[in-house]
Amino acid sequence: MGRSPRKDLLAGLTVAVVALPLALGFGISSGLGAQAGLATAVVAGALAAIFGGSNLQVSGPTGAMTVVLVPIVHTYGPSGVLTVGLLAGLLLVTLALAKVGGYMRYVPAPVVEGFTVGIAAVIALQQVPAAFGVTAPPGDKVVVVAARAVIDFAGHPHWAAVVLAGTVIAVMLVGGRWRPTVPFSLVAVVATTVAAEAAHLPVARIGHLPAGLPIPSLGFLDPSAVPGLLPSVVAVAALAALESLLSATVADAMSVSDRHDPDRELFGQGVANLAAPLFGGVPATAAIARTAVNVRSGAVSRLAALTHAVALAVIVFAAAPLVGRIPLAALAGVLLATAVRMVEVGSVRVLARADRGDAAVLVLTALATLALDLVVAVIAGLVVAGALALRQVARAARVEQVALDDGLSPTDHHAEEQALLARHIVAYRIDGPVFFAAAHRFLLELTDVADVLVVILRMSRVTAIDSTGALVLKDVITKLERRGICVLLSGIRPGHQQVLSTFGVAEHLRRDGLLFPDTPAAIAHALLLAPDVLLNPRAAISRPQAEGTC
Repeated sequence: MGRSPRKDLLAGLTVAVVALPLALGFGISSGLGAQAGLATAVVAGALAAIFGGSNLQVSGPTGAMTVVLVPIVHTYGPSGVLTVGLLAGLLLVTLALAKVGGYMRYVPAPVVEGFTVGIAAVIALQQVPAAFGVTAPPGDKVVVVAARAVIDFAGHPHWAAVVLAGTVIAVMLVGGRWRPTVPFSLVAVVATTVAAEAAHLPVARIGHLPAGLPIPSLGFLDPSAVPGLLPSVVAVAALAALESLLSATVADAMSVSDRHDPDRELFGQGVANLAAPLFGGVPATAAIARTAVNVRSGAVSRLAALTHAVALAVIVFAAAPLVGRIPLAALAGVLLATAVRMVEVGSVRVLARADRGDAAVLVLTALATLALDLVVAVIAGLVVAGALALRQVARAARVEQVALDDGLSPTDHHAEEQALLARHIVAYRIDGPVFFAAAHRFLLELTDVADVLVVILRMSRVTAIDSTGALVLKDVITKLERRGICVLLSGIRPGHQQVLSTFGVAEHLRRDGLLFPDTPAAIAHALLLAPDVLLNPRAAISRPQAEGTC
């Protein structure tokens, strides 16, 4: 199954050690409990490893998905979460079969960074009640809930939970910088659990965990609730696709030669999410943190991710009573440290300094993630990033008067003809895309030309033209002709012929022989018109059109 089974087995065991506290913590944060997190890590982790499109990905419950699931639990209960996961898996499989995975690569970096910052903030705020050892206040706005938890703690402070959470955070952050390859999250959780047991600290624990996975069941499915859950299904599927494909891209960058298949990755995540709810698991995605550990530990094939899932299954069956004694404050510390480590400060700083537009997109996406929901945040970020990109492209489009260069030397024409040509025939070169965001701005400049009898529009550098651009171009030509100015077009690309013909832009120009393959041919034709059009242009325009005339 892999070229180096020993490396994969060791990497898988290492990832399992790192994933255990995360699976427990994210399961509890989702509202379905630690068992749901473990079931997700085992079932989804194994199936995504087998059917996914990356050799190095590790899947399971994640903080980003937890953020989406909490409101669903509040509104629909655990059965709603399981139903959403099942339907999201079906949607992911559909997206994979429709081959939409490749489109995820177009998500701009500021949106991704803002999304990550927002998720990190939400995860951190969700852990405040457990870290302070207070019961989570009611509410679905994490900022409000966290603030109420702090107020409750200030009224009746209990420092045991704070000390445990703070110890875990310090060990993970300091130890991680000192020895990145050591699983300090597990070390910290074990140490604080032993200390809490030895000192009989009055802190909340995970509680009873069944030794094993439940029997697969569809008993949670309520068809009548499906219509109301569809928006949540779309949100979960979109998040699973986004996070999994981003994680796969990170894995590709960290490896030497591995490249993921985005559509197969969506399929694997779909299969994983179809199966996880049957065992009581929450929706899963690929996890960037665990995938990074996997790659750094030397994994070379899917065997590593599969080993991680098997190792967690062994823990579920063999050590459930011990796991149940872990303090919730310790897991809150793990997730708080994870939230801090999620934010790449260097990348955020570079994006913020590089461009004001990128900084605005990053901040908007982060704030929308914190205040609204993740999918809305990503959509808002994409819309703003797209608008800024359109503005940049529109600014790049321009029209400018250029020197007439017909490829002939000045001695080929009389001096009088050259002077007349310079005074009455002008050429404009259109550069860039002629589309809705730019056409009106620069094309209408052409209608202000004065003391001109022939205008040559050089189209060879037009990169794209849409319906709006074609209509504005038609309007410009019409206005120029009404002023008695003859318009010649040169260098139209084959790919632009269809849209121009559809909107009637070049119909009469083609019929009257005023379209030319290149600029020299257009200039030569303008010179032939000189005795007629240049001396009496309005008479020429008003007479019946003849082929090759203006």
